[in-house]
Amino acid sequence: MSSFTVCGHKLDRFDLRARELMQGYLKIVDENISDYTFAANYIWLSNSSGFYTIVCNSFCLFAMTGSELSMLLPPLGKKEDLYDATMECFEIMNRNNSSRFYSRVDYVAHNLLEVFVNDIEDGALIYDSFKEFIIEKKLVDYLYKSEDLINLKGNSYHTKRNEINKFRKAYPNHSIQTLNPKIHSKPIMELFHKWVSDRLKYMPKEEAELFLEGIYQEQQAIKRMLASYEELELIGVVLYIEDEIKGFTVGEIINGETSSIIIEKSDFETLGCAQFIFREFSKILKETFGSSYINVGDDMGFENLKKVKMSYRPEKLISKYTIYQK
Repeated sequence: MSSFTVCGHKLDRFDLRARELMQGYLKIVDENISDYTFAANYIWLSNSSGFYTIVCNSFCLFAMTGSELSMLLPPLGKKEDLYDATMECFEIMNRNNSSRFYSRVDYVAHNLLEVFVNDIEDGALIYDSFKEFIIEKKLVDYLYKSEDLINLKGNSYHTKRNEINKFRKAYPNHSIQTLNPKIHSKPIMELFHKWVSDRLKYMPKEEAELFLEGIYQEQQAIKRMLASYEELELIGVVLYIEDEIKGFTVGEIINGETSSIIIEKSDFETLGCAQFIFREFSKILKETFGSSYINVGDDMGFENLKKVKMSYRPEKLISKYTIYQK
């Protein structure tokens, strides 16, 4: 299905042709949340269908799972149009969906909530609005100062520096190459499968089922990322030890001050590998985009991933919310 019409609005298929249009609206919003890029949404839509339309001068992105519509982002445009655009989008979702339960708007930035509720306090988990909505706090993005990730100064980064030094001493023949999907796609997928296997060995059983549910989606996202790497204007590197890839990472620019790391994977059994490639790629992002900040996304609800991201001392945790209609 390339397009369909609901409530008089034609919803077109979300594909690479929508990139330039969406990016224009993203510049108006100018958020530093990792989800507020074309590439992030295009890559992770590999397991569902994306559709978009313009409502009240705003770019509106929907995901169709089965036959149910939800919004991947709030309407993108001027803040004064956000309320009316959101109300119209709920009408589109409600008219299409089998139940209003499926209608929601994900990844709403905190500073946009004042359009929907009064007296907002950051940190609230779930609260009723004074209007027509219920707001639920979801995951948070981890935002770091680029210089902190590059310099690793102070006692709080002592362990990170030690891990990097151990890696350099143990693997003096390591090298970093610019990611080229024509050359590196196959070994990247092989490393990903090894990473999955290694993680399952050490993961608590109660987390394994949830972990496996997301693995297929992540695998498809990596494949889609590699297939459209140049069109998405991504930047990435691969880490070699001799002739074997031990890590890869991919990122992009979000706005004038922030870049993001979309995905990073490293060999679980190569000590210091993760810390080394993370630091080196932070340098590259800083040099390439001049970014003052680096966003590494959320922790997907995994406690272990949360601990790792907190260990790098984030400058800020950026709250993201989901909006439901009463």
